[in-house]
This record gives sequence, structure tokens and C-alpha cells, in this order.
Amino acid sequence: MPRIGFAFVPQTPAQAVDLIGRADAAGVETVWTVMGAVGIDTITLFAAAAERTDRVRFGTAIVPAFTRHPLGLVTQVVALEGLAPGRLRLGIGTAHARTMADVFGFDFSRPLAQLREYVEIVRPLLQTGAVDHQGAFYTARNVKIADPPGTPVLISALRAPAFELAGELTDGAISWLCPPGYLLRQAIPALAAGADRAGRPRPPLIAHVPVALSADQSAVYAAAKEQLAGYAAAPFYARMFADAGHPLDAEGRITDGLLDVLLVHGTPAEIADGLRRRLAGGLDELMVSLLPMADRGSEEEALLELLADVGRG
Repeated sequence: MPRIGFAFVPQTPAQAVDLIGRADAAGVETVWTVMGAVGIDTITLFAAAAERTDRVRFGTAIVPAFTRHPLGLVTQVVALEGLAPGRLRLGIGTAHARTMADVFGFDFSRPLAQLREYVEIVRPLLQTGAVDHQGAFYTARNVKIADPPGTPVLISALRAPAFELAGELTDGAISWLCPPGYLLRQAIPALAAGADRAGRPRPPLIAHVPVALSADQSAVYAAAKEQLAGYAAAPFYARMFADAGHPLDAEGRITDGLLDVLLVHGTPAEIADGLRRRLAGGLDELMVSLLPMADRGSEEEALLELLADVGRG
């Protein structure tokens, strides 16, 4: 099982395909793409990248599920698997109320129940080639596909109920900006509880780690507070930070204490050591994103090489 990968938000299709190609050339195990509800479609990007890469695995972290019918997503996955067999890990999630309700006008009153139905259609169809589902949110009656690719299906999770759902029904959970202690003490036990209820082994948890290639802590923290301010403004992230023991300050900002446990920064050797310690400490797999400081391009290149080295080690 892969242990470490690189996550990024595509800026343009050309930039994304080029970056995936550089990750493949460097020897990075997995590239994860982050997609907003109206962002660049990452399944399409991976189809283009599949023609220019040889071995790197593709992960979506995440495709906002409710923007397309589950059968529509399955057809995209089947096409990509035909181009890059066995290289996709399909991460899906609910996205956020402010995009689903405010932008699309969707009912977002029961997102986890809707996600459950979504998984109950997508995963069996990709694993067994057949599904028959009639639910409160979706219909997929007597659907069959030839040669199901067996694509792993994961979901994003932030708090215990979503981790439990991942443990019960999916091939893994994807976290974002969650402190390691929170994942070890709360997320992994919830993931295990869901798996126990279903009588199955606990699937892996993919832990997001922001990395800055700088030893200047004050500069790193200043950049982090600016770049992560949008998460602090989201109530669901604020609640998770509080659950993790790091509530926002009186003005609603991320604290230094949270950054102490959330970020990995320093020299390349210090960063590699910090990532290895997270794996040794009980996290199943890491999904590393760059917190750019000065020159994004050169920092991306250095981080890709570093992740490949850690993955090989």
C-alpha cells in the first residue's frame, strides 16, 4: 500500500497535467487532486495525464459527489481505468453547504445520508459490476457494467460520523487539515467502530499534511495563517479544531498551537523526518500539500523529490 503522496489544487489543465508528469518522473507514489464544486474536473485531467505517465497513481481528494449522478461518475471512472488500469483511487465527498446549497441550490439537510446512498451505488458497481438501488436520493435500477475495474472508493471525513461511515462502507477515509493527535484519538477509533459494525477490517486513513520548505517559523506561520484563513471561517472546520483541542482565538483565527501540530516545515531533512515520524506514530498514509513561501515552482520540485525519497525509504 502506498504510504505517501502529493496533493494539489489544479490551477489550469496544462499546469495540472505537467505537474502530474513531473511527479511521475520524480517517483512520487500518488498524486491527489483537490477539486472545488465548480473547479476543474480532475477525472478529465487524469485521463490526459494517463497518456503522459507510466506509474504514478491518481487519487481524487475529492470529487464533490453531489455535482453528478453516481452512475455518471462511474462512467468517467470506467473510461479512466481503461486508460490507466489499476491506478485510480476514487475519493468522493459531500463538499460544503455554501457551495451545494448556495451555488447549486441543492437540499443539503442530510449530506451524510446522501453520501451513504452515493457510495452504495458507486462502490458495488465498480467492484462487482452490478447494482440495484432505489433510495431517498438516487435511483440505479438493475444496472450492470462489463469488466468492473475494482476501483477503491474513499470518502472525505472531518468528524466522527463521517469516519464511521468510511469504516463501514468504503476503502478508506481522507482527512484535510486535521491534527495528527485528533486523527489518532478520535478519527481512527471512529473508523474502526464503523468497520467493526460491518464485520470488516478497518480501511486506511489518508492524513493530510501541509508542508513549508522554510526553517523560518515566524514566516511560515504568517503565511499559513493567511493561506488557511478560509478554513478558519468555515464553522465545520472551527468545530473540528475545537474538538482537536485547538479552538480558534478570540478573533476567529488559527492559533500558533494548532500550527505547531499541523504543519511540517524546515530543511528537507527536517521535513523528511517529520513525515516519517507521522507514519511511525500510527497514521496509515500521508497526503502532503505545499504551503508555498517564495517560489512555488522550485518548492514544488524540491517537495516532489523529497516525497519520492521518503516513499522509497
